[in-house]
Order: sequence, then structure tokens, then C-alpha cells
Amino acid sequence: MGEVRKLHKKLRQIENLEIKASLTTEERVKVSKKVELRARLAELLLQLSGPQQTQSIVGDESEKMKRQVVDSPEVPPAQSPAPKMPRAAAPETGRGQAEEESEEEPASPDIPASTETSSRQQQESEFSSLKASWEATKFRLRTLEGHSDIITCVVAVDNLVISGSRDTTVKVWHVPTATEQRNLGGHTGGVTALCAPPPEYCRKMARFLDLSEKERFILSGAGDCCVRIWVLSSGQCVKSIYTFNAVTALCFIPEGHGYIITGSDAGKVQAWSWQSMENCQSVNAHEEAVTALQSQGPLVFSGSADGSLCVWEVHPSHRNPLQRLQQWGPSVTGCGGTQAGRGGSHRGHLALSPRGDRVFMASGKASVRVLNWRTGTVSRLTNHSSTAGVTDCINQIPGLLIGSCFDLATGESTLNLFTLPHCRYLVSLISPEAPRILCFSTWCTSSGDHRWVTGGRELTVWEQLPSKTKQKGDVAVKRDIRLDSSLMESEEDSDGEVDGDSDDYSEEDSTPQDAPDTEGVANSSWLRCILQ
Repeated sequence: MGEVRKLHKKLRQIENLEIKASLTTEERVKVSKKVELRARLAELLLQLSGPQQTQSIVGDESEKMKRQVVDSPEVPPAQSPAPKMPRAAAPETGRGQAEEESEEEPASPDIPASTETSSRQQQESEFSSLKASWEATKFRLRTLEGHSDIITCVVAVDNLVISGSRDTTVKVWHVPTATEQRNLGGHTGGVTALCAPPPEYCRKMARFLDLSEKERFILSGAGDCCVRIWVLSSGQCVKSIYTFNAVTALCFIPEGHGYIITGSDAGKVQAWSWQSMENCQSVNAHEEAVTALQSQGPLVFSGSADGSLCVWEVHPSHRNPLQRLQQWGPSVTGCGGTQAGRGGSHRGHLALSPRGDRVFMASGKASVRVLNWRTGTVSRLTNHSSTAGVTDCINQIPGLLIGSCFDLATGESTLNLFTLPHCRYLVSLISPEAPRILCFSTWCTSSGDHRWVTGGRELTVWEQLPSKTKQKGDVAVKRDIRLDSSLMESEEDSDGEVDGDSDDYSEEDSTPQDAPDTEGVANSSWLRCILQ
């Protein structure tokens, strides 16, 4: 397993190098060895798995061999979440969502056993029906071409997709025709974050600017220290906020008159008035770059490259609207881990998706951490059947949690679907030709069909096809039964992930795994690769 682990680390570094804007000669040599390293890894995994291979993935034999797990941990049946289906409802926000989640706990012991058994049987039947429905789902993929560099962020508004790129542009796309509507040029640094304010706050801004009340606005943040506010229909920039720090994350809070919340590369969190565009508050919240800002009603969740998480409550009546409710460091979240390299330590990218008292956290590992932000308890949601998986982003739509996964060993990109609130694994959506997914946005059409957009080296729209269509889908829908018992109530890295591992490596196979890096290989994290 030592050589397998070393190959995983080499491939992880190569994938991060390939995201960079430019490479040194030494880095290009390392990247050129990717195919050779993958071939060696596949050979080792086959030798280690031997006669104990299990046919757990639905599909042809070659696909099964690709994703064969090595020493995959199993969860005792007692730790598996209760098979309970979420109620169909609109997206929840704020405390009401947390209350609903608490109402969805297992039945009280006072309920007769026969009633509880009948309820569980019904829930299991509903889950089986949902699983079968997803197994039969077809998606058509369409690539939107126009950006000249990595796509770092995407949002969706009605039939439009808005994408931001390291090429400094924001582009607006018309999804039904897969055409570029507008190119919003104005930033002088790579675009890192996008946000779409709710319609009611757009109407307030439109009235102030003497525009149609149906107008929609888009916020963009970039490495040039600016937040720009764009009119979606015309592409005009109507406001610009200078933040004095490179903007690395952005969100909008629909409380009071509304607030724009920004995160910087220095760990600062700032609040700006939507009404006046003035700075209301600045807090040095994290030690390293803020890589994620997510809102849930009056709450704001900020995540950092150092693996820490802060929870804030917005009080519009206060002089300082952001009141910190809780803060958890990397030792609690499990998303930190110093990665030694030349010039000091560095950390990875942290993505967040909050739901009630829980926050789903993706930090470039094979699993997703699930933190109860009130109590500090952490569980693990397995998002890949081996330690060769990389989870870059996580997202939700009503009733579904969706995690991206990139297989370092095969170069295969996957979207894994789980039910909410109990995180039961449904299916994996696999596109053999899709590159690593670094960001994505999900929404449903008026007819209830799913339409998603993923970004990275390519910008791709995933459009669900009608159930009765005879058209062949572009995505393979499969199940990996090793993810069925995926929620683990353990804070230990039992899946083989080691937080302290470095992505740096020496070309000499004899180099100890814990030896310091002396070659000067790229020590930038995923976030810094994106910003360069």
C-alpha cells in the first residue's frame, strides 16, 4: 500500500499542477508522467485486489475494474442512517429548516412497533422507487465554448447560466440554445465568485436605478479586489465596490435592506450594504483565504483554506451586522491538515453546503465531512470507494445532495447523488469524457426536470431528457453499492485519508513519505492554483 499511497500523492499534485495558468519546465516534466503513473497504479490495484474483487458497480467489466476498491471500509449496519424519505417541499431557509430537520428524527419509542415498522417499510418502498427512477434517468451534455481559461464559478438565473473565469470575464449564456448572450468584461483579475440576489432585492435596486422592476442583477468578485454589480439584460456594470483585498468568495444575505458578504485571500470577511454599497463591517475571521461563503436565512457560513468554519448571524439593526455564533478549527472539521512545502505550509480548498444544523464540507478528499455546527460533532459521508477520489464541490437541491468526485487513478469525473436529510446513496452520474469538476450549480425547470451546469476546464450543461424519450443519454447512470452504507459516525480517518500528507513528492521512489520537499515543486493549494 505504500507505493499506492505514493502514486496517489503524485497524481494529486499533477492534477493540481494542470489547473495552474503556467508551468515551469520541471512541472511540465511531472505532468507528462501522468499516463505512466496511472498505468502503474492500475497494475498495483489489480495485484492487491486479486481474487477478492467484487462486482459492485452496475456496468461493463472494464468500468468495474477501474473503480475497484482496495481495503474499502465498511460501516456496521447499526450506523447506517434510517431509511426515511424527505418530504417534498420548497428549499428551506434559516431556523425553520433546522426545526424541520429536528422533526425528521426517528420515531419516538412511544409509537407502537407495528406502526413504526409499517412507516419504515413505506419509506423503504419510496426510496427504492426513487432509486429506480434515477437509474433510468438520461442526461444530455452540451459544452458552452467561449472562456479561454479555467471556469471558477457558475450560477443560474431562469434560462440563463452565468459563468466566471480566470480569464477575467463573466459570460451570460442562454441555455436552451447553448449560445453566449453577453460577455461582461471589466475585471482586471481572475473572477472567483458569482452571486444572484433574490428578485425582491433586484426590484429595489432597479427602482433606485430607474430600470424595469423585472430586471435581474449579478454580483461578481475577482482578484482585482473589486465586486461588480451587473445588469443581466444589458451587461452594464452599474456599481463597483473596491474591497482592498482580492475577493475569493461572495454571497448575498436577504435580511433587512440586504447585505453583500465578501471573503478575501487574507481571511477577512466583510459586510456591505446593498442599499448604500458602503462597508458595514470587516472581521479578520480566518488565518488563510476564505474559499466559501454560503447563506441560510439570517445565517452566513464562511469556510477557509485552513479548514476552519465560522457561523455568523446577521442582525440588520446592529451597527456591526455580523455576529459570530460559532467557530470550529480544522482539528474539529477534519478539513485542515498542514501540507509541508517550500516556503511554509499550505492548505486546500474548502467548499460548503449548509442544511439546518449540519454543514456539508468538501476539501479535496475522498469523503465529505458533515459538521453539526452547534455541537462540533463530525461524521463522514463517503463520496468515493477508494482514497484516489477528490471531492472539489458539494451542492443541494430540495431532497438531494450532490457531490462531485474526480478519480485520480482513472481521470473519471462523477456526480454522486444522496437523499436528504439522511444522506442515503442513490446513483452516480458518470461522463467518461468530462474533465475535473471544480464548480457547479443545479436547478429544476418549470416542468420539474433537472438542469445543471458544471465548470472547470470546460463549461457543460447537464439537461435531463424526458423519461419516455428514445434518445440515448450522454451520461452513464450507475450504482456503486460500496457507497450504500456511506454515513460514518467517526471522526477518525478510517478511509485512509491523512490530513497531514503533502502533495509534494520526490521522483526517487526511496524517498520517505514524510520527508520534507527539497525540490521546490509547486506548493500552491487548489485555490491558489485557480487564482494564478
